[in-house]
Amino acid sequence: MDTIIVFGLLAMVILLVALVSALMWTQRRRLTDHKTDFGPKHSITLPPLTRTISLKQIPFTVPTSPHGPGCRTGLKKGEHHSLDDSSASGRSEPTSPTGKRPSVEIPGAYALGSIDPALYKVADEDDHYDIPPDHIGRIWFATEYDRETEKLMVTVIKARNLPSRTQGLDNACDPFVRLYLMPDERRYLQSKMRKKTCHPKFEETYVFQVSHRALEERVLKLTVLDVDRHKRHQVIGHALYPLREHDCENNVRLVIWRDLEREVSECTANKGEILVSLCYNNHLERLTIGLFETRDMCTTPPTAPGIDAYVKITLMIQNKPVKVKKTELAKKTTNPNFNESFTFKVANSSLDSASINLSVMQHNTGLKDKQLGRIVLGSFMFARNKELDHWNEMLANQREQILHWHTLT
Repeated sequence: MDTIIVFGLLAMVILLVALVSALMWTQRRRLTDHKTDFGPKHSITLPPLTRTISLKQIPFTVPTSPHGPGCRTGLKKGEHHSLDDSSASGRSEPTSPTGKRPSVEIPGAYALGSIDPALYKVADEDDHYDIPPDHIGRIWFATEYDRETEKLMVTVIKARNLPSRTQGLDNACDPFVRLYLMPDERRYLQSKMRKKTCHPKFEETYVFQVSHRALEERVLKLTVLDVDRHKRHQVIGHALYPLREHDCENNVRLVIWRDLEREVSECTANKGEILVSLCYNNHLERLTIGLFETRDMCTTPPTAPGIDAYVKITLMIQNKPVKVKKTELAKKTTNPNFNESFTFKVANSSLDSASINLSVMQHNTGLKDKQLGRIVLGSFMFARNKELDHWNEMLANQREQILHWHTLT
């Protein structure tokens, strides 16, 4: 009986230990699973970030090319050829040898700037020619006149065989070109300087605003100068081109060359002389112009027995017309006499900017009146030579009549 009780107690102890062990194992298993789910060694992979950028579209316009269609020419010695009307050139501001604007500018005139050399390429064989004695160089240029806009375009292309400051060297010359519309010699346009060359290429285009009627009376003058070591401007030579030789009707471009000359005169014919008096009263601020007689007038045609002529007097202030007056018509005479005087109100403060334009006109019934010649009396900016001297003498001797003969141009 005792043995059975002992075995029963042992069985109960073993069962109790088994239950405790089972509970402890179950608890340990739960703790292990919890650590595995939240452990530090567990890694999480995130999807890559994607950034979206919104670009705003900005409209733009492609500028047109500054160079127009090209033109080619084959230029024979001593001749000028027509080029296509569609020739054009680049644009830039007018320049001077020092990179600044010229000190004297022409109203309505400006520089178009450099051009593409291929557009106005002159045949290379023109660079080699028989050099005459006392030769001081040759210059090539092109002219074109647009009658609708009344613009004269002049392209300075190149020059060859300019004299060198050092004999035997071809690089002792720093040339540039000035362009004048004669008879106005006080104002000009100016090219850039080309350094150390006796054979410069300029390829620059300039525009002059000039009416068709006045074009026939103008002469294009190109003056080539050299900048010496002391920055002084030394004149090499001049070239003239009377614009009446230009075909203004067909709007064509002409390429011309001219040999430079040391001394030139824009007057190609004797157009006659006129006797003029000037008087200024500073108290009344009154300018009086007297027109008396003419001599050696050039009639059109030259064999005509006489012409009907009058003088148009234009008062200019700052190169703008202010007042226009005319003389009576002198009929059927080769040397008309007028014997008339005209007065204008001119303030003392305006004398430096005033000028008087006298134009002798030939009256043609049913046709446009033709200008036979003109003179400009005024200050330094508008007149020159004897016309300038006459104006200055009038200012120095106010309220006195100053009388002089003047040559028409």
